[in-house]
Amino acid sequence: MSAKDIWLNKVKWTDDGLVPVIAQDATSGAVLMFAWMNREALKLTAEGGEAVYWSRSRKKLWHKGEESGHVQKVKEIRLDCDEDVVLLKVEQIGGIACHTGRNHCFFQKLELGRWLVVEPVLKDPAEIYKK
Repeated sequence: MSAKDIWLNKVKWTDDGLVPVIAQDATSGAVLMFAWMNREALKLTAEGGEAVYWSRSRKKLWHKGEESGHVQKVKEIRLDCDEDVVLLKVEQIGGIACHTGRNHCFFQKLELGRWLVVEPVLKDPAEIYKK
């Protein structure tokens, strides 16, 4: 690790080398999504200005928008008071942060003991992720 990357040592990483990350719309303040980063992802995000996460299911780096085009342009990177959660303030390109085609990932609301979908699909995921 180079001296210029010493800032990464301040983050309290989990035992498996990850840190939870919240992506927030820099303009509206809306919480868009939650994900994980490892050291490399956080370093790449800081250096490149676009969000890069660690996919726990795929066990690899994931540049947000690499398939969908819905990249997150990072405006600020913040660390919480316990130094164990990262907040990204982002510009969400295309207005869609969720792989379900919605603006954000928190589209289900608990009402009377049931989860209700309360946010519309803005674009069909089949159109976003054409293979």
